[in-house]
Amino acid sequence: MQWNSEAGRVSGRIVRVHTKDVKRKGYVHHATADDPQYEIASDKTDHVALHKGSALRRLPRRRPSRA
Repeated sequence: MQWNSEAGRVSGRIVRVHTKDVKRKGYVHHATADDPQYEIASDKTDHVALHKGSALRRLPRRRPSRA
């Protein structure tokens, strides 16, 4: 998955899908079964972020390079 952040485009993997409100770092992220929040772990750092599905974009699978 890929999303935009203050630092630019970030990629990561979904580690959990929240269908009920969840509190993180003093902020409540609103979520429902129809509009879940996705917990995403960055591929490059240990950062974990919560995002609505509308903020995420699936990346095409990478094909192995031929040497």
